[in-house]
Amino acid sequence: MEPSSTADEDLLEELRRHRAELRESMSALEAALAAPAVSDTRRWAERVHVATVELAGDFREHVGITEAPDGLYREVLDTSPRLSGAVTALTHEHVLIRGQLDGLLTRVAAPDALGDVDRVRDLGTALLGRLVRHRQRGADLVFEAYEFDIGGET
Repeated sequence: MEPSSTADEDLLEELRRHRAELRESMSALEAALAAPAVSDTRRWAERVHVATVELAGDFREHVGITEAPDGLYREVLDTSPRLSGAVTALTHEHVLIRGQLDGLLTRVAAPDALGDVDRVRDLGTALLGRLVRHRQRGADLVFEAYEFDIGGET
């Protein structure tokens, strides 16, 4: 099914642009987590914190684009009600991802985070894994609804 209007096409293009921004934020967090922490743990934790805050902001924007009353999920449900289960699952994942983001932010800001780099990395890696899978399922949803590839970005 093709997007039914210019408004639909605009929403899908906005989603594609935002998808690329979210991927950049994910890459920034991955790089921060992978950076050496032994020489200056405080600086490492600050870099992870900044990257997580940026990712959290981009994720909030993603939720707004998808869950808004005039957002992607409403559009998908209007045009392809058969995909309601996928929309429900993705919406539920938003709650889980927000929880992981909050948990990572709390952990990296804790005074003892400097001595527990491995735990912070584990939390961050788990978050990134869930986000990758969520983005894949989101791309599948858009393709099923519109036969429109929002892109995997490189």
